[in-house]
Amino acid sequence: MNAVTQTARLDRETADALAAGRPLDVFAFLGPHESNGGRIVRAFLPGARAVEVIGRDDGKSWGELSQAAVSGLFEGTVTSSGGDYLLRIHWPSAVQETEDPYAFGPVLGDLDLHLFSEGRHFELAKALGANVVSMDGVEGVRFAVWAPNAERVAVIGDFNSWDRRRHPMRLRSSAGVWEIFVPRLDAGARYKFDIVGPRGVRQPEKADPMAQQAELAPATASIVASPAAHQWTDEAWMAGRAERQSATAPISIYEVHAGSWMKQAAGASGPKRPMWDFLAERLIPYLKEMGFTHVELLPVTEHPFGGSWGYQPLGLFAPAARYGSPESFARFVDAAHRAGIGVLLDWVPAHFPTDSHGLARFDGTALYEHLDPREGYHHDWNTYIYNFGRREVQGFLIASALHWLERFHIDGLRVDAVASMLYRDYSRPSDAWIPNIHGGRENLEAIGFLRHLNAVVAERCPGAIMVAEESTAWPGVSAPLPNGLGFSFKWNMGWMHDTLQYVEHEPIHRAYHHDKLTFGLVYAFSERFVLPISHDEVVHGKGSLLGKMPGDRWQRFANLRAYLGFMWAHPGKKLLFMGSEIAQEREWNHDGEVDWHLIDDGRHAGIQRLVRDLNHLYASEVSLHGSDADPAGFAWIVGDDRANSVFAFFRTSDKGAPLLVVCNMTPMPRQGYRIGVPKAGRWREVANTDSRFYGGSDLGNDGGVEALDQPSHGQSHSVQLTLPPLATVILRSEA
Repeated sequence: MNAVTQTARLDRETADALAAGRPLDVFAFLGPHESNGGRIVRAFLPGARAVEVIGRDDGKSWGELSQAAVSGLFEGTVTSSGGDYLLRIHWPSAVQETEDPYAFGPVLGDLDLHLFSEGRHFELAKALGANVVSMDGVEGVRFAVWAPNAERVAVIGDFNSWDRRRHPMRLRSSAGVWEIFVPRLDAGARYKFDIVGPRGVRQPEKADPMAQQAELAPATASIVASPAAHQWTDEAWMAGRAERQSATAPISIYEVHAGSWMKQAAGASGPKRPMWDFLAERLIPYLKEMGFTHVELLPVTEHPFGGSWGYQPLGLFAPAARYGSPESFARFVDAAHRAGIGVLLDWVPAHFPTDSHGLARFDGTALYEHLDPREGYHHDWNTYIYNFGRREVQGFLIASALHWLERFHIDGLRVDAVASMLYRDYSRPSDAWIPNIHGGRENLEAIGFLRHLNAVVAERCPGAIMVAEESTAWPGVSAPLPNGLGFSFKWNMGWMHDTLQYVEHEPIHRAYHHDKLTFGLVYAFSERFVLPISHDEVVHGKGSLLGKMPGDRWQRFANLRAYLGFMWAHPGKKLLFMGSEIAQEREWNHDGEVDWHLIDDGRHAGIQRLVRDLNHLYASEVSLHGSDADPAGFAWIVGDDRANSVFAFFRTSDKGAPLLVVCNMTPMPRQGYRIGVPKAGRWREVANTDSRFYGGSDLGNDGGVEALDQPSHGQSHSVQLTLPPLATVILRSEA
């Protein structure tokens, strides 16, 4: 209750300001107030016919409020014996009894506000946004939003007929946070914020930056999320995931766009299930059967435009409504963990779209972004860049990352567009960027943010991994803090571009591009790498993975098989975009689905079988995964045979048998090709991409060869191999 001495009748100027929704400290006038004549109660309820105040405990009337000079304002002195009250509101077609929002005190504690201002409120979704809580024994929803430069903020929604005059909020000036508790409101309510910015300029209605649920696009309202926690059943997975996701573990990732992996069949049995429940039933068993250890989802944070694939998100705390509710998403993750599959998310802290209902100029100023377009605007993507130097913005982004890792048990985040964050001149001409305080091009604030992010994740989420999509040679991306950026892994974009350029050449020309396949080993152990064949490589006219392969139909499939064999044998964790495992003929279409009918064709089914077998081989052979980040586990044996486009190398480990990998990247079979090996005895052929089971010509080494007591390539022994055309073969020492 506000201890303000005043008369029952509000002055006309203040009443007019209330009625017009102009900036005003409404808590100083609405709700209960003490006066010399007793307790005054005021309520602004446009459309109400009458308002009565009754005791909350006994239901006895304390008096009826009078209609004031402006329509919708009710006020009067009431009689009471103490305690709390209800408003009995007579609407034209109903009578409502509810507590008065303006009878409640501040809803956020000083510690919440302090931690937020310092950028260290790591459970921010429990403080800001919309949360179902109990205040003074009353159930309702607490709304809180950061808008420090606003002159007025109100929450609007179905519960107040979207009337911006009904629920203006209280400003907590120390943090620039506006708050209100709306009693008897429950989960499922739609809402937005109505904001009056500096100089009285009213902003477009804003969705909640902290919303944990949102309307299905193209609708843009936020939704009060259910407070009910998912009952997790993945204790065994969570206890062991640190080992499963270490640098020495086999990690093979299947990259998926949730909306276009497989469509649900239309039926007459009722509405379709949430996409997450459908994917739990169909995708997870597929991953298990195919031998993938992880699924990586293109961004599932709420985004207004489906064609952005989620890379222009506005709801960094809300699973996209197009795929189902937050609870259905939790069920999907839980099911994946029970099946032994890790779940990674693409997460976008680099930029956000300019949609008027979103973060852009949120309180009428450049709040989340930089004002100067030389720092705050991406011309390539028509997006705003986060102001990483602002503590509240850093805290907002880190809290988003933790929200997914902690609430939804996500096993890691692949951080998108890290290169665009690290460089102030990223994709900018010389006159369109501002140097840092030292005159350099490095974005010192973004570097500090990434280090802070990775430090907090490592401390709070043991076993979770952070993966950087970083396309330059920035040093120490996966090096430990404080000198490195502290990521767990980095996408090897250079390897991806070089090797794809190599296989796109006709075999007759590959001798002139030999280094494209060998150069990656110059730096292969400078970071902990993931080898990605991602969605970006099969869209926008780039063709499918199969479509990149030259030659006739037989050669195209053989080229793809050889390339996949080389990739799975090469040091580094693996990532393959959906559809590539069945040799999709056409580019990815986010409005369609994977062309599953292709596996009726033996060649496509053969590619699928090859990927499955490579995954299982990669997981079972320690030498293929245990030394992914250790240069001692790799050695070239033939790296300079340009004339024949043959490559051979060893993969070794202290805990596994040595493996010999040989790639013949021409359509010419080669008989009696001698390669030095370190051990006598039999070398068993454990993989051959030319096998008939994969659609090949079935040329090979009859299951293995015996090492000859004849030195070669600096080794004590040698083997004479038959190299199939356009193929990769892998042999294991059985000595």
